[in-house]
Amino acid sequence: MTIEEKIKQLRKELDLHNYKYYVMDSPEISDFDFDMKLKELQELEEKNPEFSDPSSPTQRVGGAITKNFETVSHDFPMQSLSNSYSKEELEEWEARVKKMVDGKLEYVCELKYDGASISLTYENGKLTRAVTRGDGVQGDDVTNNIRTIRTIPLNLIGDFPDKFGIRGEIVLPFEGFLKMNEERVEIGEEPFSNPRNTASGSLKMQDSAEVAKRPLDCLLYGLVGNQLALKSHYDGLQKAKEWGFKVPNEAKLVHSIDEVLEFINYWDIHRHNLPYETDGVVVKVNNLHQQDELGSTAKSPRWAIAYKFKAERETSILRKITYQVGRTGAITPVANLDPVQLAGTIVKRASLHNADQIQKLDIREGDTVFVEKGGEIIPKIIGVDFTQRDPNSQETVYITECPECGTELVRAEGEAHHYCPNYNGCLPQIVGRIQHYISRKAMDIEGLGGETVTLLVNAGLIHNYADLYTLKKEDVLPLERMAEKSADNLILGIEKSKEIPFERVLFALGIRYVGETVAKKLAKHYKSIQNLMQASIEDLINVDEIGQRIAQSVTEYFDSEENINTIDRLKEFGLQLEISAEKLANQTELLQGNTFVISGVFSKVSRTDLKKLIEDNGGKVSSSISAKTNYLVAGENMGPSKLAKAEKLGTKILSEDAFLGMLN
Repeated sequence: MTIEEKIKQLRKELDLHNYKYYVMDSPEISDFDFDMKLKELQELEEKNPEFSDPSSPTQRVGGAITKNFETVSHDFPMQSLSNSYSKEELEEWEARVKKMVDGKLEYVCELKYDGASISLTYENGKLTRAVTRGDGVQGDDVTNNIRTIRTIPLNLIGDFPDKFGIRGEIVLPFEGFLKMNEERVEIGEEPFSNPRNTASGSLKMQDSAEVAKRPLDCLLYGLVGNQLALKSHYDGLQKAKEWGFKVPNEAKLVHSIDEVLEFINYWDIHRHNLPYETDGVVVKVNNLHQQDELGSTAKSPRWAIAYKFKAERETSILRKITYQVGRTGAITPVANLDPVQLAGTIVKRASLHNADQIQKLDIREGDTVFVEKGGEIIPKIIGVDFTQRDPNSQETVYITECPECGTELVRAEGEAHHYCPNYNGCLPQIVGRIQHYISRKAMDIEGLGGETVTLLVNAGLIHNYADLYTLKKEDVLPLERMAEKSADNLILGIEKSKEIPFERVLFALGIRYVGETVAKKLAKHYKSIQNLMQASIEDLINVDEIGQRIAQSVTEYFDSEENINTIDRLKEFGLQLEISAEKLANQTELLQGNTFVISGVFSKVSRTDLKKLIEDNGGKVSSSISAKTNYLVAGENMGPSKLAKAEKLGTKILSEDAFLGMLN
């Protein structure tokens, strides 16, 4: 088997396994085996770039940067749907349809998913273009970002047409949305407001590698094109499934408006069990010939209509506004409500977000308020029923002191939240920071959970995360639900955390805005906590991808004498506060400040090894040549366009030997 044949075989296998896993939910191989095959394909492609293909499964990770999204015209307009809200309006629509077409009518009912509309184009079975809805006539080309979504096939299977389009909705499942927000809150960022806006915003991110990290999904609902050899819309959905698309199984073929209403009534109740946001049902005439006859108005197709579910909104009495303190000191006002059932759950509390939101809506204790579930998940107050307001009600005055420690609150210019500055003396901040420190992505201390941290703090056994390393078995045994075995595991877990590498320790410290990725960058650049502590704001801003906000937060953290004392204690206890000698032995600053692009086939080291050599020696690797590129490392069979661009921009071109010579 030739290398080209092997590459094609691996691509075909991986496409099939990807389809089985993400679309059919019936994997046939383990994640490990899939990763091994993907790794093998990556290595073959890197060594043989002449066989590169944008539709390869290896391209799912993204990496392409799009500064400006090209506006392109849709081959077929993406029209909006007319809305209906009652049985009568649906019956009126059907009467209009019957006047315009002959023959028996069938309908396809589909759930109306609340996401970002997308139009995909396939040629010869390959995804060639993905365009947002835009104004319906033209939209933005977001192909690079769409390629990262694993439920969108890059290569089709079966008897597909030579060229066609397919429409769908990019959605963010509730589970993924909640996980993303947990991670944002963990690093002191504002959570996203709802899945729909987050999905839509993801499509316009400039770095496709960042899009790849988001758990986006794509649900397809309609084929478009000429000469598709189909008689009905429902047949098209079944064909799309055969070709590898994720078409929702909830779509149903029905034969009357009564059956349409049965579908609507069923899903109005059961939609809350779905993993995605839905806001209605789309009803379509099934016969494609009848669709053509019906045609469209200037805005909407006559052969389809949307039935919108009644808004999940209820009223309740706001009894009291209380205030919560997060681990970063951010104050969140909370509305405590009379219990009300909303979207299948009992709601007693709703976030009021910040002082501006309270002022904007003029929310007061005792008000009758309208409550909705934002994104079907997060309860929020959307307004006040002023007709029910007590004429003696008092305007809400936002607190000026921390509800936990009494410290005067601060609000920096441009910040939405008020903050408690009592960093080392405010109990919820102390508990929250230690809970973050022990979390799975940080120190991952086995045997120690959030509730136990609270017990330890309340018992006076610990006051910061350094105190964890002073605990003894006899200290923790008296704690509630703490058995002999649990105490042993806790102490062992704390001891084992001393082996956690520097970048994770840095993340665990809980410095505001320093998440996992930023912690890795800072650890790699500064090599030790000592070097980082001495860095100025100007120094930090010069580190790749570190901005003013992060730099200021880092310096403020190390300006605190108490934080310095905590760091000193962690050193004494033997934690990893610098990059290990083994890692350092392979790292230099020889290439510091230089950006490299690698292109072609290399004989002495692989592309992967070249990239590692650059990064280990302080350089940065980019996928495309720009004015910021310092060197192009050129191998055999390098793409002529990259060479031409490098020459045009005056980028220095290095052979493999010349690059290795730079490193001696």
